[in-house]
Amino acid sequence: MHGRLRAFSLELTNSLHLPTSLTLLSFLCNGKQLRREKDVILMERADDSEPLKVTFSGPAKYFTDAAPIGNGRLGAMVWGGVASEFLQLNEDTLWTGIPGNYTNPNVPAAMVEVRKLVDDGEYADASAAAVNMLGNPSEVYQLLGDLKLEFDDLHLTYAEETYSRELDLNTATVRVGYSVGNVQFSREYFSSYPDQVIVMKISASKSGFLSFTLSLGSQLHHHSYVKGSNQIILEGACPGKRIPPGANDNAPKGIQFCAILDLKISDDIGIISVLDDKKLKVEGSDWAILRLVAVSSFDGPLVDPSDSKKDPTADAVSALKTIRNLSYSELYARHLSDYQNLFQRVSLNLKKSSSSTSATGFASPDTGEPSSVTCLYNKGSGNGRISTADRIRSFAIDEDPSFLELLFHFGCYLLISCSRPGTQVSNLQGIWNKDIAPDWDCAPHLNINLQMNYWPCLPCNLAECQEPLFDFLSPLSINGSKTAEVNYEARGWVVHHQTDIWAKSSPIPGKVKSAMWPMGGAWLCTHLWEHYMYTMDKDFLKNKAYPLFEGCATFLLDWLIEGPDGYLETNPSTSPEHNFIAPDGRVASVSYSTTMDMMIINEVFSAVVTAAEVLGYTDSDLVNEVRKAQTRLRPITIAMDGSIMEWALDFEDPEVQHRHLSHLFGLFPGHTMTLEGTPDLCTAAKKSLYKRGEDGPGWSTTWKVALWARLHDSENAYQMVKHLITLVDPDHEVSFHGGLYSNLFAAHPPFQIDANFGFIAAVAEMLVQSTVKDLYLLPALPRDKWGDGRVKGLKARGGVTVDIRWGDGDLREVDVWSEGHNSLQKLHYRGTSVKVDIASRRIYTFNGQLRLLKTSSL
Repeated sequence: MHGRLRAFSLELTNSLHLPTSLTLLSFLCNGKQLRREKDVILMERADDSEPLKVTFSGPAKYFTDAAPIGNGRLGAMVWGGVASEFLQLNEDTLWTGIPGNYTNPNVPAAMVEVRKLVDDGEYADASAAAVNMLGNPSEVYQLLGDLKLEFDDLHLTYAEETYSRELDLNTATVRVGYSVGNVQFSREYFSSYPDQVIVMKISASKSGFLSFTLSLGSQLHHHSYVKGSNQIILEGACPGKRIPPGANDNAPKGIQFCAILDLKISDDIGIISVLDDKKLKVEGSDWAILRLVAVSSFDGPLVDPSDSKKDPTADAVSALKTIRNLSYSELYARHLSDYQNLFQRVSLNLKKSSSSTSATGFASPDTGEPSSVTCLYNKGSGNGRISTADRIRSFAIDEDPSFLELLFHFGCYLLISCSRPGTQVSNLQGIWNKDIAPDWDCAPHLNINLQMNYWPCLPCNLAECQEPLFDFLSPLSINGSKTAEVNYEARGWVVHHQTDIWAKSSPIPGKVKSAMWPMGGAWLCTHLWEHYMYTMDKDFLKNKAYPLFEGCATFLLDWLIEGPDGYLETNPSTSPEHNFIAPDGRVASVSYSTTMDMMIINEVFSAVVTAAEVLGYTDSDLVNEVRKAQTRLRPITIAMDGSIMEWALDFEDPEVQHRHLSHLFGLFPGHTMTLEGTPDLCTAAKKSLYKRGEDGPGWSTTWKVALWARLHDSENAYQMVKHLITLVDPDHEVSFHGGLYSNLFAAHPPFQIDANFGFIAAVAEMLVQSTVKDLYLLPALPRDKWGDGRVKGLKARGGVTVDIRWGDGDLREVDVWSEGHNSLQKLHYRGTSVKVDIASRRIYTFNGQLRLLKTSSL
């Protein structure tokens, strides 16, 4: 049998084009003991309590092989080299530029021309004329610098089979280990939020065997020097304006920064010497601890760096002083306590049910009949364990649910690591960036990307991580009010599709189809309403959300104009980044009242009206005006082919499988289209999704997962999950094809972090959906793929928290509770609905038939 099994595995290996060095069985099961049951090849998973880890088979070759660490503000990419280690460092306030003028007094006249061309049906000419409504470029996210360690020649002879590198998600720690002869070397890295420091510990198993040289540099204007005998100080500045590619760097200084690297080695064993006043050399030590702090002069989006009173060097020195008496163990304990308080709120466990199999279509080695192969992975890492990259490769074959657990928890890890109270918003790459001229400026994009970064905060119980977004809305509204007044002669505030650390509110130059989109601020305002629906926090609604709603709604009221058929219209209007074929056969992007415009405005108006009811503002002039305007918005229209129309007219689409799904905003993340309320529109939305197809960048793929989930279509939702799990080769990237890198970063390509967050939000949507009154359990569970499972700690609208357990694809038990006020009235599961009354701080346990089993104290 074993010989036939090996032959069978080789046949599958060749047929599936797996690496030639691996048979299918070793590739999938990593040489572990197999057992055979009913034509199913099985390998038992490790204990579910084992920490989730992203594992690597060797040092990084590319940025997207490195392991990310971060505390929301300070980030690093750990490459894990042996003879030479490399950490790319980021600090989230390092941007080019200074506060800008986000107004253009020539826009009103240009807009008159554009509107007339649209009214005349000259859409291509309107698109060309709309270039005159655009503005200046945004500024660019920068990097902090590079930390380099050069080890002695002994490390060139390390035993490759002893190498391990892992990112432990449960502890937010990167570990590297390897052996040289009989000496074991280990490194640990973490970025602490409570102490605002990146910490690294290096040690050798034998006394006196640790020797290396340490340096700190940057691609930005800088100088570094050694202070005393154990610190390297890096001082520099970002350019005061963005520098065009290929231009000479003669820009004035902008944001100043300082990083200090502090070195401590084992007492009485080893020496530290200074090289060239820039490097530190360690010789003959047992261990070394490195602590890096970094501070900038950034003092808010509205303050010019030249007016900043902050002294980065003095602040960095002070930051180090506050932790100088903390040992490594104390720093690590404080880091763990803070991080795990967030990370351990939600957990996901997925398994195939005992009866499920995954058909391969290949012959069984025993019977010659079609066989099914299932391999359940060990989640650990280290010597002899499979790398995460190989797990991505094999997912098309084994569809291992535990890999999706890993990807889900990795997304939570990234969110905690790049967006915390007091930090900047998560940008296009979170906080991790290796370039001074990154793709798309690494800037927050407001036509899907920034919003997707924050989709998981509420359902995944990480509401604190959303605070930077709400903090950012205040300066956006200040600058946006100037843009609204000058550019559009309107009240309120407006923001377009790309912004930066200076809260840029006006359009960037370039393509009208993306830049001429004044709905960015309105979409962000829907996040304010979602926060209230999840938390039921009236103070937040009154003091933070509603003032921003007022300004946003006021602008939208002024932006809407009377149309010829009685509707209130938006003109000019684009569907983000998408063209259409005008009736005259020319390509255009500008028309009027695109479906996304109408959906976003409707969502904002609904939020204003409902918030006013909660707060007792229903008789205000604004609310009355919003109510009247909402009834006159152009309704969503179904096209001749049965899909949702993307534009007000049924234009020909030159790119049917376009990556954006803007006309489905009302299905997800919005609430304009629902299965209960608008079944015909949901049928049309399904048709639209089929037309769009499966291909696209990572963020598009995860948006499709969420959209199918809202339709309670588990089969198509899961198909899009599968579509995401493709390993991207950095040497052969294909733009717009999505996938994952070896470190689990999501790909456009290039790397964009939004899909990592879109994935966890979409998985949460497959498991729990809600309104403020209704809770839907397992609405899009792929029962044959995730037959057994449990999710703990998900949040739902109405102020409740949910734990769910299921087996063989059926609900087994659900716990529901609320720590404060809640509005939940009904539970729903597969056609069964029951009324509930959830008291505060009581856990209510229901069975699979939604019968109440017990209640207990929280």
